Amino acid sequence: MKRENWGSKLGVILAVAGSAVGLGNFLRFPVQAVKNGGGAFIIPYFISLFLLGIPLMWIEWTIGRFGGGFGHGTAPGIFQSLWRKNRFIKYFGVIGIFGPIVIFIYYTYIESWLLAYTFFPLRSDFSQISTKDQMLAFLQGYQGVVKNEYFSSILTAYLFFIITFGLNLLIVYFGIKRGIERVCKVAMPALFIFALILVIRVLTLKNETNPDWSPLNGLGFLWNPTFSSLKDANVWLAASGQIFFTLSVGIGVILTYASYLSKDDDVLLSGLTSASTNEFAEVILGGSIVIPAAFVFFGPSGIREIAQQGSFNLSFVTMPLILKSLPLGKIFEILWFFLLFLAGLTSSISLAQPAIAFLEDEFNLSKKKSVFIFGIVCFILSNLSVLFLSKGVVDELDFWGGTFALVVFATIETILFSWIFGMEKAWEEMHSGSDIKLPKIYKFIIKYITPLFLICILLFWTIQYAIPTFLLKNVILENLPFILMTRIILVIIFIALCILVKISWRKKGEKFEN
Repeated sequence: MKRENWGSKLGVILAVAGSAVGLGNFLRFPVQAVKNGGGAFIIPYFISLFLLGIPLMWIEWTIGRFGGGFGHGTAPGIFQSLWRKNRFIKYFGVIGIFGPIVIFIYYTYIESWLLAYTFFPLRSDFSQISTKDQMLAFLQGYQGVVKNEYFSSILTAYLFFIITFGLNLLIVYFGIKRGIERVCKVAMPALFIFALILVIRVLTLKNETNPDWSPLNGLGFLWNPTFSSLKDANVWLAASGQIFFTLSVGIGVILTYASYLSKDDDVLLSGLTSASTNEFAEVILGGSIVIPAAFVFFGPSGIREIAQQGSFNLSFVTMPLILKSLPLGKIFEILWFFLLFLAGLTSSISLAQPAIAFLEDEFNLSKKKSVFIFGIVCFILSNLSVLFLSKGVVDELDFWGGTFALVVFATIETILFSWIFGMEKAWEEMHSGSDIKLPKIYKFIIKYITPLFLICILLFWTIQYAIPTFLLKNVILENLPFILMTRIILVIIFIALCILVKISWRKKGEKFEN
């Protein structure tokens, strides 16, 4: 079966940027910056970008294109292509399918909230909400956490989830060129236009009662550095973690997207362009909407409290209250939620592609069959997120799929690329078809600094976060059965993927080994 390919260089850049530009750009980044030293946070952030994020971006573009030349679009086959003599390396590559599946089964549900909230400003009861408590009650009623005057059941949320899930499957069903590329070519420019409109509106806000609570001072609150925070290891961990989330590295998605490139396609310039697009969305746009707007309305003390409440409250509680108080507030509310929905959609379709590509490439299944199998399995699994949201299941899925798998996978692929495949060969492969030449310092960075950086992150993060999570230290007793159930299901998913890899390799025999 002939593999798909991208229709244009712009298409693949926008698709990879779309995978990276997500909810974290507009919500997680400003919250992390406020909580971790304001402007000082940007120092470890950009150090992590240049020593970790961009090298990982280039590594994934390169090995993805390399594996695609052997007919592999996912990490098991790509890893085997890099280290042919090792029969077990393909099983480490399973993480690159496991992670995206786990993230997809909760991310699409959260994404469906954004689609629903795009329409909620048109509801009379939503329009009349004027306090944080009311807005939080509306959100909890919608999620099915409680029954109240706004929602009597989870039916509305489930309906929007089905619509969102179906839309994701429809896009990936049409394939790389006619589906993902076409959507990203429309969604990404629209996303940036909506964000710019909101930035302009936020920067023209005024607080007549407290003139010092201005957007400019809000930017100052975000970016004025607290240099003492640089001594805190948690700040560096938060900055490097944000780079992981924001660039979508370590997930396995970029490998799959890059596998549809030809040997002569420029991976260095394309990777740098997609990373730059994402950074503009995050640092310039994401940093200029939420925090300045909240500062105008709630001031410096209020903004700290809001930052501590996390990204979800910021998106679904704080921002709607701010926007609905403005002239033409409904329009700005709709723009805000549709902007976030587009960001979520371009990310979620990228999460679906690795598993679909695996079924197509390694089992020679048609696109229709691959999407159908993926859709059935993930729809069933997604009900964990829908039905047991209040039991901590989404947080558990996010830990294993969106954090643990991500850091481990990035560490493995970096060592495999620079040490097993070999840095000289890797350097040559990176520059194949490239219009630019990297400074030689990056050869040293990719071989030594990036792996060391990742190993340090993995060690510190394991000690501070992973071990308590492994030992269930922060789990509420009543949630324990649901968390254990989730972990058992995740183990079953991982083992099932390993079995599928073994079956595929056995069916195709020595093709993979030689």
